[in-house]
Amino acid sequence: MKTTRPASHATPTIPGMDDRYRAELTGYCYRMLGSGFEAEDAVQETLVRGWHTFDGTKGTERAWLYKIATNVCVDMLRSAQRRAVAMDLTPPSSGGDIGEPLPETAWVQPIPDPADTAVDRETIRLAFVAALQHLAPKQRAVLILRDVLCWKADEVAELLDTTTASVNSALQRARATMKAPKPLGPLKESDRDLFARYVSAFERYDVETLVSLLHEDATMTMPPFAYWLRGRETIRAALLMSPNRACENAQVVLTAANGCPAFGQYQDGEPFALVVVEISDGLITGTSTYLGVHLFPLFELPMSLGSSSRSNG
Repeated sequence: MKTTRPASHATPTIPGMDDRYRAELTGYCYRMLGSGFEAEDAVQETLVRGWHTFDGTKGTERAWLYKIATNVCVDMLRSAQRRAVAMDLTPPSSGGDIGEPLPETAWVQPIPDPADTAVDRETIRLAFVAALQHLAPKQRAVLILRDVLCWKADEVAELLDTTTASVNSALQRARATMKAPKPLGPLKESDRDLFARYVSAFERYDVETLVSLLHEDATMTMPPFAYWLRGRETIRAALLMSPNRACENAQVVLTAANGCPAFGQYQDGEPFALVVVEISDGLITGTSTYLGVHLFPLFELPMSLGSSSRSNG
């Protein structure tokens, strides 16, 4: 994953540490913070501190880095606004005025796909990451370390400088607040075919085909606006009434985000939005359209397309 940060931010780390641990630390920090950009900042700070402080007497490199990463994330969360998805903020709309945009810091942001494992796909979903944001920071760390990364209670206790009993108590409270993510497993070939049909219809602005691929209770969100829709027919009506038909003649570049297929949307060759598509049981259950260009560098999407470019993988 690359961002637009200047090269001067690159700093030395323990030899080999960057390659071995950056990806898993990024996944951990993303779940803690709800933002790919903030996760990258947290990981960079973690690796810098690791370079300066690890001396071989502090346990394993991995445990030491997770300890640092947890402290970095907790510090970042002290004064931060809780990030959310639209469904946390307002009831569904029936169409009409979309309201005023909220700042980027209000939203759980998508992140490029982590390692291709079932557990990553389930626990990196936008709704799950948003639900994590309701937990206090250290409680959040306990749940991620124990239930997502499968650390032992005594290992988490050592990392957090607390007792095993305290870890177990925090985990119990966190589980009571959180709902377990629905197991999704890897994308099936039929899911990939469904996504391809959706993309084709999207590029043609074929509303009837788009809607036919949706679950009857599908949702559609458009950060940075809190406006969101629920239900196949409500979405159909909104798409047909769209005054500027913003998706018409779109070009797309395929990518993946949060364990889901996704694409960069371009209008007249210029970046317009990142669209994340959730699929379950052979239908599309939700689309999240992140308007604007700020996520394109994170996903290594081009900042301009030629007028004849089409979708690609």
